[in-house]
Parts: sequence; C-alpha cells; structure tokens
Amino acid sequence: MFATYLIGLREGLEATLVVSILVAFLVKSQRRDRLPQVWAGVGLAVALSVLFGWLIEYTSTSLLSRSDDRELFEAVTSVAAVVFVTWMIFWMRRAARTIAGELRGKLTEALAVGSLAVAGMAFLAVIREGLETALIFYSAAQGAAGDSGPLLALIGGIVTAVVIGVLLYASALRINLSKFFTWTGALLILVAAGILKYGVHDFQEAGVLPGLSNLAFDITGVLDPSTWYAALLAGMFNVTPAPTVLEMIAWVGYAVPVLLLFLRPARRKPAPTVTTTTVTERGADTGAEAEAASTPQRA
Repeated sequence: MFATYLIGLREGLEATLVVSILVAFLVKSQRRDRLPQVWAGVGLAVALSVLFGWLIEYTSTSLLSRSDDRELFEAVTSVAAVVFVTWMIFWMRRAARTIAGELRGKLTEALAVGSLAVAGMAFLAVIREGLETALIFYSAAQGAAGDSGPLLALIGGIVTAVVIGVLLYASALRINLSKFFTWTGALLILVAAGILKYGVHDFQEAGVLPGLSNLAFDITGVLDPSTWYAALLAGMFNVTPAPTVLEMIAWVGYAVPVLLLFLRPARRKPAPTVTTTTVTERGADTGAEAEAASTPQRA
C-alpha cells in the first residue's frame, strides 16, 4: 500500500503545485473572476481521470474473458506505466525551472481568449497528472483484487498532497521541495522496477516470453511470503522470494541505470538556486519559487 500512497502523494503534489501557480497568478493579476473556470477545468480533469481508471479496470475484469488476454493486457499496461513514471520524473527534473513561467504565459493567452480557454488551460494542466496516476495505480495495485487497501492508500496520498499544497499556498508550511522530489523520485524508480518485473511475469504467464519455470533463486525459506515484511516488500517494490531469471534481469536492468542517471549530480548553472519555498498568493514570484524549489539538486 505504501507504493500506491507514494504515487498519490507525488502525482497529487505535482498537480496541486500546478493549480497553486494558476490560482496565485489570477489572484495577483486581479482576475479572481476567472477562478471558477480554473476550478471547472480541474474538476473535469479529475472526473475524466477517474473514468479512465475505471475503464482500465473494467476492460481487465469484464471485457477480457480469457486468462491469457488479461495477463497480456496487464503486462502491456505495466510497461506503459513504467514508461510514464520514467518520463514523469525526468521531465520534472528538466522542466521544473520553467514550468511556472510557461503556465503563466499560457494562462495569459487564455485570459485574452475567454472563459472556455481558461477552463481548457486548467484542464490540460491537470489531466496529464490524472491519467498518469490512474495508469500507474492500476499497474501498481495488480494482484490486490478485492482489496480496498491500495485504493484507500492512493486517496490518502492525494489528500496528503492537497493538504500540503494548501498549507504551502497559505504560507503555513515550509518544505524543501527539492529533497522531496528527489527522494520520492528515487522511490518511484524502485516502484517502477517492480511494476516492470510484474509485467515481465505477466508476459511469461501469457506465453509471450519464455522462462516461467526458470527461477533466478528461491529464498522462500528466508523470506516467507506469508510474513508481514515479505508482503510489505512485495507490495512496495514487488520483491518476491522466487523470481524468474527474466524478472530479475528486467528489475536490475531498469533500476540500476535509471537510478544512476536520476541521482547523478546536476550540472550547475550560474543562476541561483532556491531550495526551500512557500507557495503564497502574496509572493511576487509564487510560481517561480515553486518551480525552483521543486528542482532536485541531485537528480
């Protein structure tokens, strides 16, 4: 459940910061009359994200009748989720310094067009996070059918992110977003490695990949699957006591190089770096502060 909580927290905080930038810009620009359009766009994005998540689950449980088809569908969605996770963490690393300026520029253009453009701007700013969350959650929660724990953990992560975002906006909380995104990014890479490992296993069960019976090792005697700590490792990072050779190749082949790339020291630029920020409508450069603070220093 920790993995799905982390997914909700990370994606939720990114979406919350985006919304904070938009709201702060409108408040600072004396355009509070456009706030309802922003919230309408955000609400529509959330609704479509929930619908997308339901559609994935419905496809897997109801539309696909054959077991092999379901295994193949789950494998494909797992690989897609890994691609999205990888793209998301490196995109945040690269674009964090410019995202607020880009959002303010696009919102300025939308204000000149009209209400629908403002709502569309807010919708597009949030929908990406929502669709990513739905896909990654489905892939991370596979094997927990009938268990409401992962869903509650995801909701808990999102609620935590919203609370943090509101406190940042209200200047009631100061947090080092650089370290936050660095640590959560590293943990998400391990979660993604587990999702990829799960996807390889599904490909093997579907008959697409060979080696289902070729185990890399079997430490069931040491890591009893029935224990709480084994269940915790399996739920967080899909660490199992008897993985196949291909599963381990996939896990190590993804986790090691991606972690090294993500954690390598960033090239320093002459511009000063702000590592701690408070998101507030009273700040003259609210969005810029948030984007600078969300840039991992060792990403």
